[in-house]
Amino acid sequence: MKKQRGFSLIELLIVVAIILIAAAIAIPSLLKARISANESSAVGSIRTLTTANIQYASQCTDTGFPVALANLGPGPGDCTGAAIIDEVLTTGVKSGYNFTYTPGAPDGAGITSTYNILALPLSVSVTGQRAFCSMQDGVIHYNDGGAACDSSVNGDPTLE
Repeated sequence: MKKQRGFSLIELLIVVAIILIAAAIAIPSLLKARISANESSAVGSIRTLTTANIQYASQCTDTGFPVALANLGPGPGDCTGAAIIDEVLTTGVKSGYNFTYTPGAPDGAGITSTYNILALPLSVSVTGQRAFCSMQDGVIHYNDGGAACDSSVNGDPTLE
């Protein structure tokens, strides 16, 4: 009688089934971790943009807050290109979030004293769950539904 070598078909099927079960358990956790990482990145980016706006307003006292994110990005270091942030944030998309900057209307002297920075997930429940925003008060607000966000929604002190 000849001695068999290798694995039987049933043994191989059991190993494949165990691997598939392990993958089914791990994949949802990985997706949640990615959403959490994207949200953390969005909060950090909002914080960076808020700080950059305040710095810009103190540098450019004749104009106040910038009229566009591009004014904060690379440039000669003046009010047309303050060189405060890198160009990744000036494009408006980073880590699964779309960033929108809206300046307020200038007053009679041409000084912009308000703004709104909004970070929306590119795909709710895939790239992020919450929307984030900040205004001239410097507080980062959020909306759990991933929809538009303003100062009337939650202001979580842990996000400041």
